Amino acid sequence: MGIKSFQGARKQQNASTPTSLKVKDYMTTNLITFRPDQSVQEVVESLIKHKISGGPVVNEKQELVGIISEGDCLKQLSESRYYNMPLEHDNVEKRMAINVETIDGNLDVFDAANKFLQSKRRRFPIIENGKLVGQISQKDILKAALELKGENWNSTTKRGS
Repeated sequence: MGIKSFQGARKQQNASTPTSLKVKDYMTTNLITFRPDQSVQEVVESLIKHKISGGPVVNEKQELVGIISEGDCLKQLSESRYYNMPLEHDNVEKRMAINVETIDGNLDVFDAANKFLQSKRRRFPIIENGKLVGQISQKDILKAALELKGENWNSTTKRGS
């Protein structure tokens, strides 16, 4: 008595292969951004008000020049206490990370998931024609995966009944 493989029948269902989900379809486009000349105190107030952990820094042409995070602000807070300098004397440009890794809006969300895992970043900005157009977060990727999972499972269940 041989063991039957059930994989063969499933491989014939190539017609149900889902279309690729792109980062640009799940990115956030309504972003809270910061300016290089803003005070760190303003950034902290904005992070708290909007319940976010960081955001892109753009110049007057909407070009990405850096990223500022809670961690950058905490570091400034710690140093200001150590050196007895008030928060309002430091600006974003002095505290932001300038080597910003971006992601292509046409990248498949599953490739983006791998990029998140490899880089250990929480979000990536998306640039088009030199301008900041959006941002993708780990949560956005998870939402895309849930949508795809529902689509696949529903169509597979209906076919198999």
